[in-house]
Amino acid sequence: MRTGQEIVQDLPWRWSVQGKIFIIGGLGYLFDAYDIALNGFLMPLLSGHFDLSLSERGLVATANLVGMAVGAVAWSAAADRIGRKKAFGVTLLVFSGCSVLGALAPTYPVFLALRFLAGVGLGGCIPVDYALVGEFSPRAYRGRVLTAMDAWWPVGVTLCGLVSTAMLTLHDSWRWMLATMVLPALLLFWVRRGVPESPIYLAAKGREAEARHVIDDLVARTGATPERYVIHAPPPDDGRRGVSAAVVQLRLVWKFSPRITSAAWLLFAAVMLVYYAALSWMPSILKEEGQGDVAAFMSTTLMSSVGIAGALVAAALVDFTGRKWLIGVTATLSSLALVIFALVRSTPTGSTVAIAVFGFLVQLAVPTLYAYVAELYPTELRASGFGWASSVSRALTGFAPLLFGSLMWPVLGLPLTFAVLGVVVCAAVAWMAVAAPETKGRALDDADGGGDHVPMTATGAARASTPG
Repeated sequence: MRTGQEIVQDLPWRWSVQGKIFIIGGLGYLFDAYDIALNGFLMPLLSGHFDLSLSERGLVATANLVGMAVGAVAWSAAADRIGRKKAFGVTLLVFSGCSVLGALAPTYPVFLALRFLAGVGLGGCIPVDYALVGEFSPRAYRGRVLTAMDAWWPVGVTLCGLVSTAMLTLHDSWRWMLATMVLPALLLFWVRRGVPESPIYLAAKGREAEARHVIDDLVARTGATPERYVIHAPPPDDGRRGVSAAVVQLRLVWKFSPRITSAAWLLFAAVMLVYYAALSWMPSILKEEGQGDVAAFMSTTLMSSVGIAGALVAAALVDFTGRKWLIGVTATLSSLALVIFALVRSTPTGSTVAIAVFGFLVQLAVPTLYAYVAELYPTELRASGFGWASSVSRALTGFAPLLFGSLMWPVLGLPLTFAVLGVVVCAAVAWMAVAAPETKGRALDDADGGGDHVPMTATGAARASTPG
């Protein structure tokens, strides 16, 4: 007899059922991207309002990204206790509410504190969002669905650029830009009405009656043939919570394979370092070159808009080229595009073309990176393996905007700064080439990391851990 989880995984796809959850989750991801991209558009405006130095501007993005690192760890544990649906709603409310309150900030320190708190909400919203969509997606479509989720990111960044540019004529335009973040809070009403709790989570928590109610409803609404199924009792709770559970997961991830884990962490940190540095500082860089607010904002928006095509091309290529090849080529070339941009930044046409090329290539690399790192680990370590790689990269890249503005750009100059970041990316790609396997066409649990295979109950990851 099949399990309830297998029933959910083998349901036919229906846009009125799983598609609705994909759209709701995608909109949540869109607003995640919108809020992060907002940092870059706020920085040059806040510089004039609060009379900030270059290094003080960098604190805007740093406060937000460090908050994300904190939120990723905190909400991964919280989502295991309160459920996917509730955690998704609460994290939406936290980052939306704190962003809107930032519009009322009377001083710069208060503003930074609110950007940090918004980041705490964002850090939890992204992995919970992915877990929610993934646990409702049929296995036959899950890869395409989760890859398609990445397309919402450049859409959100592009929308942020267009809205921010349109608001430049308003008095205290940065306050109005933050006020638009009231929109994610409105998504909560749709979440409450249109998303049930994950039956996989409910079963893992021993809430069998609730899990059966959701599964039976999904079967009826998708038109699948009803059949009997079993829901196994969850494994005994090992009693670990919060930091204790996270430390156990960290130890097991490294025990599985130090080579694979080090490659995943380095690759994640290097690629996201370059991406966040460009996303946070591009409007300020262009303004330093003498462009007006509108021109600087629209050039940055171009960078994200071509990224939409990049994410779609990544979904089409990833199973054809293989993960390692696609990441290696696009991550390296996107870094080179930034160096070229720095060299020709005084030439409007040349800088615009370089920005567009970077935006396209980096959005080829990032979705492929997400899929690849998750596939490097067996099922019982997949969530914690991806989560730790993501969390560590956020902790490291959180300080990138501050270091970029206070040390690297003023001391090294822009071309050399981007060249140094490119060397870091090349080093990460080189280590991936020798330390981690290709996962194209491989069954997910064929992972051979050279370490001990860890039983499912040891990690707690398969019992509803979310990637951070």
